[in-house]
Amino acid sequence: MSKADLNNYIGGEWTCSGTQGYCDVENPSTGQAVARVPLSSPEEAEQAVAAAKAAFPEWSATPVSRRCDFLFKLTDLLRGKAEELARLISEENGKSLPDSRAEVKRALENAEVACGMPLHQQGDKLINGAAGIDGEVLRLPVGVFGMIAPFNFPLMVPFWFFPYALATGNTYVIKPSEQAPCSMQRVAEMIEECGFPPGVFNLVHGDRVAAERLLEHRDVQGISFVGTSRVCRTVAVRSAETNKRCQALGSAKNHLVVMPDAKIDPVIRNMISSCYGCAGQRCMASSAIICVGDEVCQTVTDAFLKASRGVRVASPLDPEVASESMLMGPVISAKAKRFILDMIQVGVDEGATLALDGRGLEVEGCQGGHFIGPTVFTDVKPGMKIHQTEIFGPVVVILKVATLDEAIQVINDHQYGNGASIYTQNGHYAREFKLRTRVGMVGVNVGIPAPVASLPFGGMKDSIFADVKAQGKAVVQFFTEPKVITERYWPED
Repeated sequence: MSKADLNNYIGGEWTCSGTQGYCDVENPSTGQAVARVPLSSPEEAEQAVAAAKAAFPEWSATPVSRRCDFLFKLTDLLRGKAEELARLISEENGKSLPDSRAEVKRALENAEVACGMPLHQQGDKLINGAAGIDGEVLRLPVGVFGMIAPFNFPLMVPFWFFPYALATGNTYVIKPSEQAPCSMQRVAEMIEECGFPPGVFNLVHGDRVAAERLLEHRDVQGISFVGTSRVCRTVAVRSAETNKRCQALGSAKNHLVVMPDAKIDPVIRNMISSCYGCAGQRCMASSAIICVGDEVCQTVTDAFLKASRGVRVASPLDPEVASESMLMGPVISAKAKRFILDMIQVGVDEGATLALDGRGLEVEGCQGGHFIGPTVFTDVKPGMKIHQTEIFGPVVVILKVATLDEAIQVINDHQYGNGASIYTQNGHYAREFKLRTRVGMVGVNVGIPAPVASLPFGGMKDSIFADVKAQGKAVVQFFTEPKVITERYWPED
């Protein structure tokens, strides 16, 4: 992508931002700018909300099958442009092409699930709830919804929300991450090509200034946010102040538990992908391994360290390595890299053993890139800061416990409860783990227990500030208002 100024998409029109402020969109592999994103003003965010509000009456009255026709067109375009979108993501985010292709695929799957809205939005009917009286529940659209998107999945995460919002009859305003806005800019171009009515979908670029205006605007009926738990709390509080619906998905520290009966070779391959895919910048990335027993710990540690040393770190668009299935690119920014390096030093100072040090890594031809190599700590104890903190990079901690009960306790005592997995062939171990762990998404012999698009995505504890999770049929509850009808009729005279 050539360096260019991005534009807002408001009311069906591409508009140059009136602000004089821009920031560069960096390719994190090189540190070079690939685009400039405007830092839109509060007034521009208000214009987008006004356009969405004006479009709502006609769009909400459009038959649901007709609304889905537009989404079917969008899914066709996404399929045809999948490789272009994947390369945009790799350029602006730094993840490998296989990871970017998987992201596009999951975005497409969410659009396809939303196309089933004629079924998902159906209400309920109760005949003779009382003598001669029937009850009915209608699921009706609410109004304008908004989203503040993250950098780590700049395409997929918005698709957890906006296709469902549009299919249910709402209108939408999205603020992409200013660090990775190019892929959603391309989606907005596709939405225009599909012929969505003006104002149904709006895109406003910017930083927290535009985001805060969406959050405080009383015409925005609900907001979806994905980011740190610290910001999630603020989003939840400020949403409550304006009687706004809120989905705020926050931080994570996902654990992998290895039992003595686990099949080590496939487990290690699975762990490497889970821990180092997207340079550890997935909300479902596993960053803590719990080994049950001394022998398991020694075996897993030795094998995991050997495999970690073999992970290729390079620019994801380097044609010599672009198709490698396990390629690790850079982290998103110099700021993110500094935080990760600081946390590695914290682990050293806490007394954990730095068994593999990814600091000081140089990638040939990418001297301006933000690279960190695979990093592994052993002899980690629960309560250490490197165990408690979401580091959001390729840093893995290994803990040892004596029993499955202790492993579950470590997970349940942690402030975050996004996801966790167990490696075992024993059905009893798996059942105990599924039922007793306080996390929202559980895997059994699956390193990344992210559910398919038709099932809800979200965690527990401080990993989520919401009653309704993302994606799938469940999210329809967030985007609709249940209106309950109680009725009876007497015979005519």
